[in-house]
Amino acid sequence: MKSLYIDASNSGISGDMFLTSLLELISNPKDVIDELIELKNYLKGVKKLEIDLVKVKRTGIMVNQLKLDIEEDKHQRSSKSLKNALLTFLSEKKYSESAKNYAINVLETLFQAEAEVHGKLIENIHLHELSSVDTLVDILGVTKTLDKLGCFENDFKIFCSKLPLGAGKVKTAHGILAIPAPATIKILEQSKLVLVNGPIESELVTPTGAALLVNLDPTYLIYPNEMILEKVVYSTGVKEFKDFLNILRIFYGESFYLETKSLHNPLQKYIEDITILETDVDDVSGELIGNFIKTLETKQILDIQVIPSITKKNRPSQVIKVLCRPENSFDIIETIISELGTLGVRFNTIKRVCIDREIIITKIQINENEYDLRYKVSYFQTEKDKKVVNIKPEYEDLKNISRSTGRSVREILIYAQSKLKILYENYKI
Repeated sequence: MKSLYIDASNSGISGDMFLTSLLELISNPKDVIDELIELKNYLKGVKKLEIDLVKVKRTGIMVNQLKLDIEEDKHQRSSKSLKNALLTFLSEKKYSESAKNYAINVLETLFQAEAEVHGKLIENIHLHELSSVDTLVDILGVTKTLDKLGCFENDFKIFCSKLPLGAGKVKTAHGILAIPAPATIKILEQSKLVLVNGPIESELVTPTGAALLVNLDPTYLIYPNEMILEKVVYSTGVKEFKDFLNILRIFYGESFYLETKSLHNPLQKYIEDITILETDVDDVSGELIGNFIKTLETKQILDIQVIPSITKKNRPSQVIKVLCRPENSFDIIETIISELGTLGVRFNTIKRVCIDREIIITKIQINENEYDLRYKVSYFQTEKDKKVVNIKPEYEDLKNISRSTGRSVREILIYAQSKLKILYENYKI
């Protein structure tokens, strides 16, 4: 089957960048551009609309960019006027029924988000940033190219990488807003897209880009799927950043049949980045290592291991391995060097699946006294319910109750286990 893999991990997504990439995948992009230029006749107040697909150099490679030259009398339009223009254009041009439905849904998604954010009915909203003719250019252009590629047919599959949202602030007609903008977040709510903040302070996902992507309902994959690759296309927007590519890539080709459980496995959404820090020490006493572990209690680490080993000089040593979030790695590396005196620390950021966990507090009765006992419930969310993986009592609570009652931890654990079935059945419900 044919498929697209949308690699937005180094760009985010906007309507014009998405359109620009897709145009290079079809044989007659000029025909689509010429048709889109006719939109100036469908909206009042558009004095000039010129569209051009150009090549620009970014980080040493040539990529596509869309040039728009627009002159408009109107600075805001109603949702009704935009929708009427869209419907008229769709009915007069050759769009398939599936394509028409997609374009309408994208525009409705934008309207619904704006209405919910501003607390108004859709028919009462007056659009600012979204009211320009370029919003319709993006929606209708993307729809037309996807239609030409056959993306709305049943044997076509669309995949997407994680989506960086950016950070910081953006100036809008309503004032200064935090990035991502409220309308963008509203559109992305309840979607299956995997979102990440940053990595720079700029808007990387626009409302139109989000609406176009959400309504395609792509399947998340970390990397491009197995395919016989026909073409890879690149596009960029008008913004240039020092430490961020801002280049959208789309892989197009013939994929193997991928409707497997792995693509729709609920564990896909639990993938996250994790950093492993590692060093070897052969001249540090047990007391210093113990103090080092105590020092790390104040740091944002996830786990630590001390593993006995032998060095190349046949001396006994320890491998110190620390797990942490990538953003905390260098702070912890500094602590490792300072506390252990090691000359170097290896680090590597990898992927892991980390499921949800929750603490439930219940009471157990021993010797006619009640004690609070915390249970850690680990689970992951499926489409239908929560799948419980394990329920176990917190060891620190077992020790505290043991000290209070004079009974062994093993005995307290027997009392604790009597609650497991009840907790399991209640939690599933």
